[in-house]
Amino acid sequence: MSVVLGSEGNEWRFNFYWRSVLWPKQSAGFQIPRSYSTVMRTKSGFRWIITIVLISVVASLVFTLASTEILGRAGHVMAFTILAVFIVLGIVFDIIGIAVAAAVQAPFHSMAARREPGAIESLRLLRNADKVTCVCNDVVGDVSGIISGTTAALIAAQLMDGFSVEGLLFPLLISGTVTGLTVGGKAVGKAYAFNSSTKIVLKVGKIMNFFSFKSRSK
Repeated sequence: MSVVLGSEGNEWRFNFYWRSVLWPKQSAGFQIPRSYSTVMRTKSGFRWIITIVLISVVASLVFTLASTEILGRAGHVMAFTILAVFIVLGIVFDIIGIAVAAAVQAPFHSMAARREPGAIESLRLLRNADKVTCVCNDVVGDVSGIISGTTAALIAAQLMDGFSVEGLLFPLLISGTVTGLTVGGKAVGKAYAFNSSTKIVLKVGKIMNFFSFKSRSK
């Protein structure tokens, strides 16, 4: 193994260290990282996992508490509006996550060369596709699903109290409707995301470019 570290002296020192220290350890069964960048990528991956778990927990708690407080004082129309918002939010972010995972970078390089707005942001999304997909599909999608279920249960309880009805009629109807809309919407959205991934990613990139331009102009 030979790695140039900037001079012949440094290269000789590295080769000596490898032969005298690292290679005997590896031969004895110790696992030696191939490079410092490999170690840093592993550490970065662990940090990302911990960060995304914390974000998911906090977002779920905050939005669940907020929706519960709002629904406690809201009427039936507002309650169904909140439910619809979370269903649509989960479907939209699921589409974005699938599109980012399915798109390729080649068209955006040519767009960036022509200085098309949003192309640079789109490339940034594609280069971080694993994280973008995790946030869109797992964090936002799962949190939206949890909040939709909680909201549906609260709406069913309100309807049962309002109409003085007991039994499983309202819970079953609302739960089935929410599940059907969510699963059906995501199924249609996935097909659209695979077929129009470039267009979707570019739209998201243009939105990011718009808000970044607004923040720079302030």
